[in-house]
Amino acid sequence: MDANTMAIAVLLGGFFVMIFLRFPIAYAVGLASVLCLMVQGLPLSNICQYMVKGISSFSLMAVPFFITMGVLMGSGGISDKLIALANACVGWMRGGMAMVNIVASYFFGGISGSASADTASLGSILIPMMVDQGYDADFSTAVTITSSCEGLLVPPSHNMVIYATTAGGISVGSLFLAGYVPGALLAGSLMIGSYIISIKRNYPKGEPFSIKNLLKQLSVSIWALAAVLIVVFGVVGGVFTATESAAIAVIYSLIVSVFVYRGLDWKGVWKALDDCVATLSIVLILISTSAVFGFCLTRLHVPDLAANAITGLTRNPYILALLLNLILLVLGCIMDMAPIILIATPILLPIATSIGIDPIQFGIMVVLNCGIGLLTPPVGAVLFIGSAIAKLPMEKVVKATLPFYLCMIISLLLITFIPAISMWLPNMLG
Repeated sequence: MDANTMAIAVLLGGFFVMIFLRFPIAYAVGLASVLCLMVQGLPLSNICQYMVKGISSFSLMAVPFFITMGVLMGSGGISDKLIALANACVGWMRGGMAMVNIVASYFFGGISGSASADTASLGSILIPMMVDQGYDADFSTAVTITSSCEGLLVPPSHNMVIYATTAGGISVGSLFLAGYVPGALLAGSLMIGSYIISIKRNYPKGEPFSIKNLLKQLSVSIWALAAVLIVVFGVVGGVFTATESAAIAVIYSLIVSVFVYRGLDWKGVWKALDDCVATLSIVLILISTSAVFGFCLTRLHVPDLAANAITGLTRNPYILALLLNLILLVLGCIMDMAPIILIATPILLPIATSIGIDPIQFGIMVVLNCGIGLLTPPVGAVLFIGSAIAKLPMEKVVKATLPFYLCMIISLLLITFIPAISMWLPNMLG
């Protein structure tokens, strides 16, 4: 075994061994990188240099701002308004509360950008509400956790910012635009699945549709939805960068939460900021250690080796696209979302582009694959949150989620093999 092969074995082997030993991801990434550098005889000072370089990015400054915006809006009484708006839109259908859950997640996802925040915020309200109206608890939980993944696709999503930076200068504005139609596609597929189940189980309908009520709820919710418009149209229109738009959105969210909806007082603001610091410390440490890991991967030519190995199996672009999805889905079962984006993107993106997949389309594929991973054991964070809120065993929730897994996989395949779903809106708006 030559020195390069030994270093690759230490880097990847050490990483996966530590993952299975349940090390925190940041520690697993950092320690595997240290061992790899030691095997190669490189100075350990490289670790500090690349960790600092990894987070010294103007684009990455958008990540803490978007997370802060989501926490402020999520704590400021936004959830009730968006649920009422969703109810006015689709609550009249058979299984109306399931439809409300899905649509509310689409609206809320555009504010929080986090599946975990969506599940914790909306789930704590909607799951008990659905159970009280005659829905099964496991079905209610399954709808809540699967619909939360819409928030990963609907902008502004801080995970898209991480992908754009990792992929090497992909347009954040284009990624934001690319997420709208796939997010709507995912919502539509989940609504179809929910409707079929609701018909079979005879779940109740909501109140009849009223345009007057819809306009009333829209007027109340417009303050929350405007935050998304500020970010997306500001970035796409070239008025300001993603980082500048995120900073403006934080100030706007603070004003709306404290002075308009009055869901937060100043004591609540400080508590929300404290929650942000806890989340940001994990994300930024992970980004910095992943920068060292990425340096090791690049130095050892792992992306090229992986590309040659995968393309050596077949030259069929459809099978290669399926393989890329399969790899991401398997990684999603054992890793959290941000590490997959940081580690897998440099390896898999060259393969994707070699078979004609646009980097922006691939970004949507990565995000949705990672979203499905958040719902799968043994490391499905959103699955655990949903089970805890509903006070149900994880096995029961997984069983109820099986039909919705199918809906999500169908959406993923459509996004993979029909590029226009992701690329139509960015291409139309230039």
